[in-house]
Amino acid sequence: MQQTHKRTILMTSALPYANGPIHLGHLVEYIQTDIWARFQRLRGHEAYYVCADDAHGTPIMLRAQLEGISPDELVAKMTLLHQADFADFAIHFDNYYSTHSPENRHFAEHIYCGLRDKGHIERRLIRQAFDPIKQMFLPDRFIRGECPKCGAKDQYGDNCEVCGATYLPTELKNPVSAISGATPIDKESEHLFVKLGDFEEMLKQWMNNGSLQPAVIHKLSEWFEAGLQSWDISRDAPYFGFEIPDAPNKYFYVWLDAPIGYLASFKNLCDRNGLDFDHFWKPDSTAEVYHFIGKDIIYFHALFWPALLFGGDFRKPTAIFAHGFLTVDGQKMSKSRGTFITARSYLNHLNPEYLRYYFAAKLASGIDDIDLNLEDFSNRVNADLVGKVVNIASRCAGFITKNFAGQLASELHKPDLFEQFISKGEEIAQDYENRDYSKAVREIMALADKANQYIDEFKPWVIAKQAGQEHLLQSVCTQGLNLFNVMMGYLQPILPVMAQKVELFLNSPITWQPQPLLSHQIATFQPLMMRLDSKQLDAMLNENKPLTPVEEKPKKAAKKVEVPAFEPIKENIDVDLFGKIDLRVARIVEANLVEGADKLLQLTLDVGEGKTRNVFAGIKSAYSDPSVLKDRHVVMVANLAPRQMKFGLSEGMVLAAGDGKGGLFLVSPDSGAQAGNRVK
Repeated sequence: MQQTHKRTILMTSALPYANGPIHLGHLVEYIQTDIWARFQRLRGHEAYYVCADDAHGTPIMLRAQLEGISPDELVAKMTLLHQADFADFAIHFDNYYSTHSPENRHFAEHIYCGLRDKGHIERRLIRQAFDPIKQMFLPDRFIRGECPKCGAKDQYGDNCEVCGATYLPTELKNPVSAISGATPIDKESEHLFVKLGDFEEMLKQWMNNGSLQPAVIHKLSEWFEAGLQSWDISRDAPYFGFEIPDAPNKYFYVWLDAPIGYLASFKNLCDRNGLDFDHFWKPDSTAEVYHFIGKDIIYFHALFWPALLFGGDFRKPTAIFAHGFLTVDGQKMSKSRGTFITARSYLNHLNPEYLRYYFAAKLASGIDDIDLNLEDFSNRVNADLVGKVVNIASRCAGFITKNFAGQLASELHKPDLFEQFISKGEEIAQDYENRDYSKAVREIMALADKANQYIDEFKPWVIAKQAGQEHLLQSVCTQGLNLFNVMMGYLQPILPVMAQKVELFLNSPITWQPQPLLSHQIATFQPLMMRLDSKQLDAMLNENKPLTPVEEKPKKAAKKVEVPAFEPIKENIDVDLFGKIDLRVARIVEANLVEGADKLLQLTLDVGEGKTRNVFAGIKSAYSDPSVLKDRHVVMVANLAPRQMKFGLSEGMVLAAGDGKGGLFLVSPDSGAQAGNRVK
């Protein structure tokens, strides 16, 4: 791929929802995009990578209520956590923003008004499930009931996780609101729709101009054959989002303003850095715009998004790149097996560049799922990165430092071999450009094998013992380090942190296809990457396994069960298992009765550093007046996995002791304990 001109490129990834932590499934996309962005910059192009938190919607509003904070505060908190995770995985954004921003409001209103004025908006009455207690319309995911097809209990209002059936919320048997537990009622409301069928010809032309992958085109064709349905872009109050300009108490649906976040984040970057926003987004723009997304949101990006851009008189994307899902050891990520792995729990135990490399070794240009096989993961890291790549530098550097005071030779031992490594650059560049990272990795590892074969053939450790062979020793080791330097140029988009260490070691910037380093001073070699120990993987998996409490079995009404004052001690646990339980002092900020619950109180706990947790505790029998608990200090299990209960999300457990008569009383620390203190 010969470079003929400098390209101007904007890249985006789908916006993470500001309602929970980043996990390894998310990271497939951000690592994929970051590698492509780094590659483009390394090749000398003007490339920008922007993203933002998806900050609107009912789940955000409800979680904020549960935590006793405003939606803005929740979004601000999650944004900081997300950015910390991304930064620690060496994912570099030129701008990271939020959809709850003035720029996003401006573009949402601008696009809506454009669609309305061009006749692409219609209003019609619809019937929806309504929570009579919370006085709000319920999204499908907030209605639970029995699957109308297989009868499975506790299924969502739009699809069954047991049999895979899809259906309308009104078809659920025995439906209940996941928010209040009440039985939903049907209620009528006027909603606003984008007439997507108006754009069918435009979308078909765009679909066939090379902007989409073959598998995506096939899926879109199915939707066209079924007929494009009008898209509901409004939601009723209460809702956390932007109010629609000409529709009081109606709010833009989160999926309208989420992709608009691409425009808003880039506009924010342009205003700060003096870039020309219109150069990228005007209809006749020569700049390139690429969206990296998961295959589950193709419908929104390949149909709705071009229609929205048309409404605002913006250009359509150059291309949309979809990828598959992540499985772990061949199965969906599972909390019970510890394979629903958060980014932070990974970072607590493992080098982030292990994962960057492994994902790159698996990613191709299609939308197939990729599997994180943990045994293969460990073997590849140790065999490829440590055993092949780093090994080249470690085998040569010591001789240069010890025998030649860090000075490389004035010539290469085998110049033709160096040129062979350089000549592979265009092929590897084409693999990166095509997002066929797995093929690029195979080519680079083949070069690593060739470099190690060269070192094995000339054996510098043997030459070093032979008198009068100093020149040969210096030139062989210089050759090895220059081959290593070429490979690090090819690996820099995947391993940017290690590349920075190599720059310090070789005392030279990493570039694509460098000139040989000759008569050049290098630094003393320092370890670039350590072997992965299986104990690190075990520790990560154990951290992600929830310490799930044993649920109390329902008691039969006809038989009274007495709770003994002193129950027999159950089987012993070892000190390592006990050490995983994080006990903390917490202060009860607020305690309330739970409507419809016989035993529960809802506690808002101050856990220190200005943070609060929501916990449901079965202590109502001992504290019929929950107000007496305000400002009391308790001991809580702080690292218990959050659990979605009928009445809301419980984020921990407080310790309580039985009185032998069925009552449970809180266990409190001595005076002087402060919220957030660890119990040891």
